Amino acid sequence: MKTYYAKPGEVEREWLLVDATDIPLGRLASEVASILKGKRKPQYTPNVDTGDFVVVVNASKVKLTGNKLADKKKYRHSGYPGGLKETPISEMLAKRPERVIEGAVKGMLPKNTLGRAMGKKLKVYGGPDHPHQAQNPRQITLEV
Repeated sequence: MKTYYAKPGEVEREWLLVDATDIPLGRLASEVASILKGKRKPQYTPNVDTGDFVVVVNASKVKLTGNKLADKKKYRHSGYPGGLKETPISEMLAKRPERVIEGAVKGMLPKNTLGRAMGKKLKVYGGPDHPHQAQNPRQITLEV
């Protein structure tokens, strides 16, 4: 018996809809990253992007456990001396909740060309509405 390897042209992609309401951020991110990689499919091949498209709605209602809402910060640096900027996660959730989930998921994907291609299949929206009705996304509930 031969081992099956998926080829990029043979992969059938599905659109999945995930509601992030009251789901812990890390658990949501790990499940979504697994779907984007294609690990839930029997034809998973590590060197081929076999994952599905994922639409995450209600990103502003994601749950952070413990004191993370007050203590967790995102850092960025301008490249100049003294150019370190920090933003509390509570402020990010208020202004741009999509970026919180995108950052958590992309941190769990491979750091190469394949990982960047997987990250492009993630669509995150702060509210319950999304512009992907034409793709007929299938609603899934995550086991968290």
